[in-house]
Amino acid sequence: MCGIAGIIKPLNELVTPAHVKAMTDAIEHRGRDGEGVWCEENVGIGHRRLSIIDLSQAGHQPMLCASHRYVLSYNGELYNYQALRTELEGLGFWFRSQSDSEVVLNALVAWGAEAVQRFNGMFAIALWDRQKKELFLARDRYGIKPLYFAHKANQLLFASEQKGITSVPSFQSDLDKSALLEYFTFQNLFTNSTLLSDIKMFPAGHYGYFIPHSDTITLTKYWDYNFRQPDHKLDYNEAKEELDRLFKQAVDRQLVSDVELGSYLSGGIDSGSISAIAAQSNPYMKTFTCGFDLNSASGLELSFDEREKAEFMSYFFKTEHYEMVLKAGDMERCLPKLAYHLEEPRVGQSYPNYYAAQLASKFVKVVLSGAGGDEVFGGYPWRYYRGVNSSNFEEFIDQYYLFWQRLVPNKQLKALFSPIWQDIEHVWTRDIFKNVFQHSAEHLESPEDYINHSLYFEAKTFLHGLLVVEDKLSMAHGLETRLPFLDNDLVDFAQQLPVEFKLNNLQNVIRINENDFGKKAQNYFQKTKDGKRILRDVMSNYIPDQISQAVKQGFSAPDASWFKGDSIEFVKRRLLTPDNPLYALLDYNTVKKLVTEHISGHCNRRLLIWSLLNISEWYTQHHVSN
Repeated sequence: MCGIAGIIKPLNELVTPAHVKAMTDAIEHRGRDGEGVWCEENVGIGHRRLSIIDLSQAGHQPMLCASHRYVLSYNGELYNYQALRTELEGLGFWFRSQSDSEVVLNALVAWGAEAVQRFNGMFAIALWDRQKKELFLARDRYGIKPLYFAHKANQLLFASEQKGITSVPSFQSDLDKSALLEYFTFQNLFTNSTLLSDIKMFPAGHYGYFIPHSDTITLTKYWDYNFRQPDHKLDYNEAKEELDRLFKQAVDRQLVSDVELGSYLSGGIDSGSISAIAAQSNPYMKTFTCGFDLNSASGLELSFDEREKAEFMSYFFKTEHYEMVLKAGDMERCLPKLAYHLEEPRVGQSYPNYYAAQLASKFVKVVLSGAGGDEVFGGYPWRYYRGVNSSNFEEFIDQYYLFWQRLVPNKQLKALFSPIWQDIEHVWTRDIFKNVFQHSAEHLESPEDYINHSLYFEAKTFLHGLLVVEDKLSMAHGLETRLPFLDNDLVDFAQQLPVEFKLNNLQNVIRINENDFGKKAQNYFQKTKDGKRILRDVMSNYIPDQISQAVKQGFSAPDASWFKGDSIEFVKRRLLTPDNPLYALLDYNTVKKLVTEHISGHCNRRLLIWSLLNISEWYTQHHVSN
């Protein structure tokens, strides 16, 4: 678990260690246990190390292979590295360290790009071939580890975080206004764009080559989600037994570490299940929960504090438990640091993740998280049911697209973006939405087909956004987060489970607004018990029934109440001031109207207000040109 960076200049230009060190210094927080730089002619590769496996200097990077032909900078963890090492030793490779980094290096030497198909873990990889003079880049299946690149002025820059690229003195980039429109439609970026026009995110599940002498980049997709109905009938009890085996295997694989490891523990089934299995192998392991001060919360929000459930499970699993209580002022205080580390806003409020990572990092260096369980096993039924009654693919896109306009609906976008509308009026966010499905079948017949398309979409977009947030905010505190639900074998199995093993009632079209105030809480809870059916049944062997059969609940803060109560002056000061630089991009009167509707209690705009606060802070920090 580390940070990588590098620069490749035109053939006649020299790269010095100082060039690369500026990039690695910018991402120092990702790895304070070591740093390294390798330079040769027009190429420089850098690395920041957070030591997790093999704490010795033998795991130092950038790492050269035995022949010195290849130079590796790698960020991540391979959970099957020991099996791969045994296979490579059988091919005649020898190892001077116990690190998974050396396994990655030798695997790429042995099998080339096909090696990534064998990797079970999370990774961002840069490999320079000194003989062919080409750079190989790769990112894990799901996008757990971030990787950014900028191909500009006949040079390539890459880094684990955007700040590694923007730290290069010669690099300048304007605001990507189309990406800003995309964000304010979906509260996420579905494309590989960033808010900086010259920086792109390397796509998950891809590898690619940069060839300096031709100044070209080629990308190849090596994996994609494939949720589908099985070709043959599966027995439910047999599927439960196999899921039980694969889940325990996934957790056990991710317990491998040479440093202390803990687990997040909310009141839900995902983190509870992981903690239950991990605690069997790791007695008195440490667990961590963030709760909320709910003195000013509304009815539905009163359920957001899950400390009582987490404490009960900690007692049940015999863990060493720590918790933190967040107040409205904590959100206000952390915003500058959060915006700096997050680099650009993504899904959700995200500041609770910042504090959860801060808490865990005080005690451990590695933490297990339940992220991915909902997306793989169908944890958001009220979202998946949206398109079940569609008559064709285009109608499905229309219905699902309307639901995913999380911040501002189309009819208000023109008014909101009126200062820059002439620059973005050509952008059709429905096309951006539809393009997520460009590699999936458009011939849909059954309710199960529509559900599987929904699962595909949310894994590709919503989950990826969550993973970006999780990585950035944990690494801000020098903490490695591992995700057992995204074990390759477990995901491959879950994707081919029948939809009815995950969801109970495929005919219900559930009309739930995630922004609703608390008056509809009871109806909301009745509906959200439907989801993750098979996972609930398996985990009932390990966690109490009141947890395994509980209603679905996300990791949310009581922002709806705070934004019109405890934090109202903060919101007004940040967003209802006409001289805010943000209003060079957005229309002040439109923002004022939307924010005032929330403050008055007319509408719940909690997601929009959070996004406005976050974008405002980002824009202030970056000073980008319009």
